[in-house]
Amino acid sequence: MNRRAFSKKSLSALGLAMLGTEAFSLAAPKAAVRLGGPLFSKPQDPEEWVAALGAKGFRAAYCPLSLTASAEEIQAYKSAAKKADIVIAEVGAWSNPISPDKEMARGAFEKCTQSLQLAECIGANCCVNISGSKNPVHWAGPHQDNLTRDTFDEIVEVTRKIIDEVQPERTYFALEPMPWAYPDSADSYLDLVRAVDRKAFGVHMDPMNLIITPNLYYGNAALIRECFRKLGPHIRSCHAKDIQLREDYYMPQFSEVRPGLGVLDYGVFLQEVSRLSDIPLMMEHLSSEEEYDLAASHIRSEGQKAGIAV
Repeated sequence: MNRRAFSKKSLSALGLAMLGTEAFSLAAPKAAVRLGGPLFSKPQDPEEWVAALGAKGFRAAYCPLSLTASAEEIQAYKSAAKKADIVIAEVGAWSNPISPDKEMARGAFEKCTQSLQLAECIGANCCVNISGSKNPVHWAGPHQDNLTRDTFDEIVEVTRKIIDEVQPERTYFALEPMPWAYPDSADSYLDLVRAVDRKAFGVHMDPMNLIITPNLYYGNAALIRECFRKLGPHIRSCHAKDIQLREDYYMPQFSEVRPGLGVLDYGVFLQEVSRLSDIPLMMEHLSSEEEYDLAASHIRSEGQKAGIAV
């Protein structure tokens, strides 16, 4: 083979190799998760809001507006989020639409429909609430009637009414799992999805809230995998928390703690979230900006170990 032919063959092989590398890169992008959390800087307009999110490295956000926001404000924040590639994860509708107090239940229903409408207008992934409680004192507390068939049916009825009142086309109404209220497991959430039977009914995933026994506590990686295997296509937003089991007492007592101070398997959690398309992971319930910074640092370090950009 002469030098010209050899050079031609070598360049051809190099080109194929580069093409193969490019094709592989295009076919297998780096896994990523959109992390978000509350802001403490109190931005006053969409530009300040986007800048504050960027300063924290957040690519997801809680809805920045209240139910009294004007149409112009909603559109301004929606446009700013889209331009900055920020996913508005959720609008919170925290209330008790199955309360035994009829006035409280009526007010909660109105809050849920208004919050779902805001989520629809601002382009949030979902509007989230808990299903509610029969506890007459603590609106989100345990009660002997919470996990009965009658209450399950009432949750289905109220959820349908909320969705049918708004008829969202882009967003979803979702219920956060709770230890003592439906949905309290992946299977009971699936039962709700089937029973509600509405396209706009989605899943909000907070695996920490499902850890109610020592077996689930120590085996939470399997619990997380089960939740995503069964509910993955319906998940619209996730919460990032952590959990500890008290070791100096003979009955199980669980405490919510900052991510990194408990046993929640964030390697598995991030792997599962990263397989979904632009589903955000939102930190919550911490007391200070410093606590959120520490939580974000831990979550990102776990992502780095797993090869996931957070």
